[in-house]
Amino acid sequence: MTTELNLRGQPNDEYRTRLFETLTDAETGDVFAIVAKEDIDPYLVRYQIEHDRALEWEYEHPDAEPRELRLTVGEPLEGEFGTIDVRDLKPQRRHEALLEIFDTLEAGEGFVLVNDHDPKPLYHELRSMYGDVVGWEYASEGDGEWRVEIEKTAASEADGEDVVTRYDVRKIPKQERHPTIHHRYGMLPDGGTMELIAPHEPRPLRQEFRQQYGDTFDWEIVDQEPGRCRVHITKRSDADGDASSGIETDANDAAVDGESLETTAELDVRDLPPAQRHERIFDAYAELAGGEGFVLVNDHDPKPLYHQFEAEAGPEFRWEYRKREPGEFRVLIGKADASGAELEASNHSSREETGSEAPF
Repeated sequence: MTTELNLRGQPNDEYRTRLFETLTDAETGDVFAIVAKEDIDPYLVRYQIEHDRALEWEYEHPDAEPRELRLTVGEPLEGEFGTIDVRDLKPQRRHEALLEIFDTLEAGEGFVLVNDHDPKPLYHELRSMYGDVVGWEYASEGDGEWRVEIEKTAASEADGEDVVTRYDVRKIPKQERHPTIHHRYGMLPDGGTMELIAPHEPRPLRQEFRQQYGDTFDWEIVDQEPGRCRVHITKRSDADGDASSGIETDANDAAVDGESLETTAELDVRDLPPAQRHERIFDAYAELAGGEGFVLVNDHDPKPLYHQFEAEAGPEFRWEYRKREPGEFRVLIGKADASGAELEASNHSSREETGSEAPF
């Protein structure tokens, strides 16, 4: 038997009360069909903590509104952490929900995060926002399912300044800095501000932003002193998307960075649950030979995926927008042939040896 719970007519500040009252007498195996105006994941994690009872839930249509989910009551947790699987959440919503959940934790409380890729950028974000109070332990890694136990090890509150997120890049390994920042910037809402704390003015990063995002962001140095530079990056609310150039064409051969890639397939992931999309895309990429590519079709700008590829794939990785319209983004993703990849790797190595790129 399934119990229905409709929260759409309730004020948002009453969601928790109604939800907890409904689940009070629930037993293992009970199923609830819940409809709400927004994601209720933070409340469900909070319930697991306070009632020591496992919950499992899945959204019927991850991108649809109102939010419809099917929730099943599990066994008592007996002191273990409850789980939140964010693979069904929109990428833009994942960090928001997880920051909200972590903010409500008391010292010693935590949860198990399940994600479709390594959530390391979240680790850097939590440490930058809350300090050295983030317990982080991988339970499993890879194959489209990463499980991490996250604990707030001591009392801490985020700085109340009006920013969406903050990264102290001085605490992030150099090779992870730029991919982490781009990954999170892609998830900022229009008008949202990201704060960076860097050891010096991050001019190379600003140049990257100009190249990739054009005039769709504002860059402000808030304060600067030896060893510390604080920068606010704001995504303009009137931005019309990524300003990087793309070539719209139906040709089988596409010029990417001066090379020719043979388009071997089209991969439309719009009907797939978000939890399955990245795995399918990376599988398709792994099957490519040098000089081949496929066209990815998605319902939103897959820019965070670009930065994940950039961080994990080799110099042969290629990316080119073909179409950018509401509900339909087309991107050519491919592998350069061996000569092109070797040339780019050589150029990158030369830049590092000559010091032409700043360490940030």
